Amino acid sequence: MTDDFELKAISPSAVPEALAKAERYRLLNQPDEAESICRDILEAEPDHQPALTALVLALSDQFGLQETMGNFREAAQTAAKLEDNYERLYYGGIVRERGARAMLTGLSRAFAYDGFREAMEWYEEALPLRPTVDDNAILRWNSCVRAIRKHNLRPRVDEGELPLE
Repeated sequence: MTDDFELKAISPSAVPEALAKAERYRLLNQPDEAESICRDILEAEPDHQPALTALVLALSDQFGLQETMGNFREAAQTAAKLEDNYERLYYGGIVRERGARAMLTGLSRAFAYDGFREAMEWYEEALPLRPTVDDNAILRWNSCVRAIRKHNLRPRVDEGELPLE
């Protein structure tokens, strides 16, 4: 059975209020609702930078709650659309850090270290581009270091091929 429902478009004048509503849904721990609103905003204004940022956060809020790889790819691709170099690198790091945190609770724990290290590389690249009063990349870097230490994460060891007898 297919549906015949069409999505309804919001008006560009409604975008600021819709963005505020998306942020409230994120704070209420309803990232799927926030994601939906961000998609509506981006239909009205495809390059709306705050909506792109909110979508990155809403998608990454869902890591570990459902099928993560599709959300991870889309969150990374959305972060890449941010026009400001610092924001692109910072939110690219956020996506990777949240992906690593999601791995801590599952069977992919061995890959969490790699995810944190990748996030740290993104934050490191963002540092020289940050506004003077913005130490968010430093705060996130330190959070990754503490997570690695807290969970005693180590790099994966490549066991290589076993010799044939």
